[in-house]
Amino acid sequence: MNELYPVFLKVAQLNTLIVGAGNVGLEKLSFLLKSSPNAKVTIVAKEISDEIKKIAGEKENISLVEDAYAEKYLNNRHIVIGATDDKEVNKQIQVDAKARNLLVNIADTPELCDFYLGGIVTKGNVKIAISTNGKSPTTAKRLREFLEEVIPDDINEMVENIHEYRDTLKGDFEYKVEALNKLTKELLVK
Repeated sequence: MNELYPVFLKVAQLNTLIVGAGNVGLEKLSFLLKSSPNAKVTIVAKEISDEIKKIAGEKENISLVEDAYAEKYLNNRHIVIGATDDKEVNKQIQVDAKARNLLVNIADTPELCDFYLGGIVTKGNVKIAISTNGKSPTTAKRLREFLEEVIPDDINEMVENIHEYRDTLKGDFEYKVEALNKLTKELLVK
């Protein structure tokens, strides 16, 4: 059973650290920025790939530190992603992050993760996260592709219209829920 609790984080308001700036670090950074272009990210690595340098050069919210991992880089962080090719360093990142009660993800090592970066479908204000509990990122990718195809691009227009309608409703919470349920009930009719 997948016991993960889905949460949508405002990573533009949090400080994220990625340790590692090779292909895996690039993948993690790209994933964050695709979903949240204004995510505040610091990347620490002995060597930083040209692709990551290019991305950082174009975005004010990305900071680069060319250095080996040290615990001091966890200061003032909320989320930590270990993406080095050194298992011992990744394990140390996890140990240090847990000692500080920070959320941590160690790439390709589910047992060292507090969270996974699952598949995400975004259509305007609609965002759907997909998890396979770390078991099959490929399945999450295929589900994401399927949902991107079947969810209409204009779903955001519907969301905006319902939001405007909700703002016109008078009454208590229960009345508003009932009115919105009545309005959206037809969405589930086959």
